[in-house]
Amino acid sequence: MAHDSLYAAPSSSAAEAERRTGRLAGLRGVLGSWDVAVVVALVVAALLAGVSVENFATGRNVQFLLLDLVPLAMLALPMTLIVITGEIDLSVASTVGLCSTVMGQLWLSSGLSLELICVLVVILGAVLGAVNGVFVTGFGLPSLAVTIGTLALYRGLSFVVLGDRAVADFPASWTAAAVRDIPGTSIPVAVLPVLLLALVFGVVLHATSAGRALYAMGNNDQAATFAGVSVARTKFWLFVASGAVCGLVGIFWTLRYASARGDNATGLELTVVTAVLLGGVSIFGGRGGLVGVVAGVLLLGVLRNALQLADVDANALTIVTGALLVASVVLPNAVADVRARLHRRRQRANPVAP
Repeated sequence: MAHDSLYAAPSSSAAEAERRTGRLAGLRGVLGSWDVAVVVALVVAALLAGVSVENFATGRNVQFLLLDLVPLAMLALPMTLIVITGEIDLSVASTVGLCSTVMGQLWLSSGLSLELICVLVVILGAVLGAVNGVFVTGFGLPSLAVTIGTLALYRGLSFVVLGDRAVADFPASWTAAAVRDIPGTSIPVAVLPVLLLALVFGVVLHATSAGRALYAMGNNDQAATFAGVSVARTKFWLFVASGAVCGLVGIFWTLRYASARGDNATGLELTVVTAVLLGGVSIFGGRGGLVGVVAGVLLLGVLRNALQLADVDANALTIVTGALLVASVVLPNAVADVRARLHRRRQRANPVAP
């Protein structure tokens, strides 16, 4: 018994030390994660802009900032899931533009109610997304090549539908509703559907077996297939969901600016991809989450808004977006590489006894 008690105490102390070390390692992992880094960068950027940029912190500017972020945030949600699976959709902005012009043409000449037109536009977006999905999953073509092709195709069709014309005679009640604030605040009502969509996509990605399957696909398609995941069907429906969200964005864009034009949302795809990658989603798939993406959307919006208020040239804004896109690809991989090297160095310095 004496011998048993003699050895029990060190064993208990060692177990407690191991648990403490595990908790500290987990805390370091959380604090050192890319998501936290993006959130910290967002807070710092907002504080600096509020102090140094005139009118940044006003309620009116907050309203415009959030209205600008609504389309970006909505498109970033399905794009996050698509990129996690190892694919990409570069046709989102052109899909928004085509949905906008079809909405304008239907309102101009069909005699249908605007409620029905909105439903048809969302269905159109889903069909356009399904076209991408068929080529990617049915014919096995790379999503990058397919969506670059449909980017040009859908944008061209936008100008076929309306040409150089603009449809602008939408009901004032609808256009006002698109930019209306929540009573007593400077927060647009349009933010509420974004929050609802973010909740739905977040639950799917982080709290369901389907979400875990997306990560499995991004890491290894074949292994996911052997594990019983229907890779092709899942990716197809992700493209359909992306197209449907593009339809919603097309409606919002048209009503916010009270104009359906063939060039609506031109170039928005670059900003969407930048926000997703800046939020920590790996361009190679298999890594990332919606918390970081939402923070990335807000950070990108704050930077662009502050630079616009500071009268920075539009070309400079494009340069900033491009630089952030490059940084969001390079930095997470560099940080992961450094952390892996430090981990291996600690293992060599403190080998675990068998």
